[in-house]
Amino acid sequence: MEVALLYSVLGGAYLVVMPFALYLYLQKRWYVVSSIERTFMYFLVFLFFPGMLLLAPFLNFRPKRREIEA
Repeated sequence: MEVALLYSVLGGAYLVVMPFALYLYLQKRWYVVSSIERTFMYFLVFLFFPGMLLLAPFLNFRPKRREIEA
C-alpha cells in the first residue's frame, strides 16, 4: 500500500504539480531570459512534456495586450 501511495504522489507531482509550476515560470520569464536560461527552459519543457500536454487544454497564457498610443 505504501508503494502505491508513493507512485501516486510521484506521478501526480510529475504530471500536474511540476508542469503547472513550469508554466508559471515560463510565463514570468519568457521575454527577459538569457540564452543559457532559455536552454534550461527548453530542457524542462522536454523533461515534463507529458504533464505539459495534460495541462495545455486547461491553461491559456496569452501575451499581454499592447497599448497603441495615438
